[in-house]
Amino acid sequence: MTGIDWVGLMQVGLHGLGMQPDAFWRLTPVELRIKLGAQAGAAPLTRARLEDLARAFPDVKRGPKDG
Repeated sequence: MTGIDWVGLMQVGLHGLGMQPDAFWRLTPVELRIKLGAQAGAAPLTRARLEDLARAFPDVKRGPKDG
């Protein structure tokens, strides 16, 4: 089982981002991820991506015995 690399996270927060320790420890995990460059959530589904998915996984008509 792997744990959280607190030393590495603190080095990035305190030295890389120039944060004060109290500000670092007040961050939520989501806020820290955002500060480190990660997006808060998945990108929204665009029409182009939906069309790509529809081509890759077309609707298939099922017969009466297919459920």
